[in-house]
Amino acid sequence: MKIKKMILASMLLNSIAVQADIKPATLFNSKMVIQRDTQAPIWGKADAGEKVLVKASWGAQAETTADKNGKWMVKLATPNAGGPHSISLEGKNKITLNDVLSGDVWLCSGQSNMEWRVQALKGSQKDIESANYPEIRHFKARNTPSPRPLDDNYGDWQICTPQNVRNFSATGYFFAREIYKNEKIPLGILSINWGGTRIEPWITPAGFHMVPELKNLANQVDAVNPQTKSGNAAFKKYIAEMKVWIAESETSLNNMEVLSDAPKLPSLGSSHQSPTYLYNGMIHPIVPAALKGILWYQGESNGHEGVTYYHKMQALIKGWRKTFQQADLPFYYVQLANFQKSDPNNAAGGDGWARHRQAQLDSLQIENTGMAVIIDVGEANDIHPRNKQDVGKRLAQWALAKDYGHKDIVYSGPLFKDMKVEGNKAIVSFEHLGSGLMSAYKVGEAFPKELTSNKLNWASIKDSDNQWYKAEAIIQGDKVVFSNAKVSSPKGVRYAYYMNPEGANLYNKEGLPASPFTFEVAQ
Repeated sequence: MKIKKMILASMLLNSIAVQADIKPATLFNSKMVIQRDTQAPIWGKADAGEKVLVKASWGAQAETTADKNGKWMVKLATPNAGGPHSISLEGKNKITLNDVLSGDVWLCSGQSNMEWRVQALKGSQKDIESANYPEIRHFKARNTPSPRPLDDNYGDWQICTPQNVRNFSATGYFFAREIYKNEKIPLGILSINWGGTRIEPWITPAGFHMVPELKNLANQVDAVNPQTKSGNAAFKKYIAEMKVWIAESETSLNNMEVLSDAPKLPSLGSSHQSPTYLYNGMIHPIVPAALKGILWYQGESNGHEGVTYYHKMQALIKGWRKTFQQADLPFYYVQLANFQKSDPNNAAGGDGWARHRQAQLDSLQIENTGMAVIIDVGEANDIHPRNKQDVGKRLAQWALAKDYGHKDIVYSGPLFKDMKVEGNKAIVSFEHLGSGLMSAYKVGEAFPKELTSNKLNWASIKDSDNQWYKAEAIIQGDKVVFSNAKVSSPKGVRYAYYMNPEGANLYNKEGLPASPFTFEVAQ
């Protein structure tokens, strides 16, 4: 009897100890990278009312008290790039995070082309064998959809070694490698992505409300949120129906009768494609972590949209900036690559992802964004281009120029600026000329090879009859001249405006391809 009492007492003490343990969010663990030179939020759980002290080996500390739900958060002043450091969290217990680096943290999100692992690339063995970058760290979250915000995405940190890098996001890794080679600072890559996903599940509830064109989606999200008027009413109705169903079910059971179906809980569905579900399950658990910026590679699952994708990009970017409490957070994304097959004799183009790429081009109107154009690295028979080295490098060029002070870097290929008409010709000018325009072709990872001809492929021109014609498009200095003998009064131009404009050949001399575009004079 005495032994039984001792065992019960021990179990009770262990239970109390477990309840009393402070626990940081999964993001905060040994081997992590914390954003340098800022007030970085650190948070977790403890007992309600428990005192929490966070101390760092570089001398900073902060303390707080867990709220009634056991949640706590502090902001810790972080040092310049460097380490390793340690961070201790003290409450009724003590946890120490070791081998912590202070550097830049980049969130890498989207669908399968962001998730795509280094080991899945063609000829990646050389990249794997040379991946000795212990100051690059990779955090991979578990694929977790949820109708309500979660606190954990079950991620873990890994140090970049030839063994570990195999499972890193390839785009994220090659981006980090390029930044590291230039800056020599620790880099944390938060790989939070899911293959085949649309953009809607990644958007925050607030994000939908920030874009008037998405009012219908915003209303759908509100309708299942108990904190909104419509959602609260829906849940009250559900509870009332449940009470009736329970009473009826008890009667049915007493009478040995089959039960009717229970009322359905208000929801947006059970799919990971439902609006907000991946934000709730995978992004919310790292909010409001201090970030250097965001990388986004997604769109294939929304590929046949046009301007609606631009609206959704606005919602995604504005919503994430609000939830991370960083109004000017850099957001760099990848335009979709060439894929499948297009008819070069179809002068109008516009097939497949053409309109989607234009929406991505238009998304550059959103402040502090950048776009990596990869219309020259796609594969007709594979939706996953295996050349992620150029993808990561082109994203890094935006960051190096915009965020790391490398003003000399040409970070974008030519982007449509405007069109002027001179007689029967349309004269197109561009931004991001670099040191000049050229016609070129690219093979693999090699630098594009300049062609002797200045004539461009996949060019079209629109006449006053609203018909599109194949155009002769010639590079003349820093402009491109479009024309067709049948067109007397040009009303628009298109370049590479196809699902797969294979061999699209307009570049700047720094080797960056021009974005596909369409432009029509307003009627």
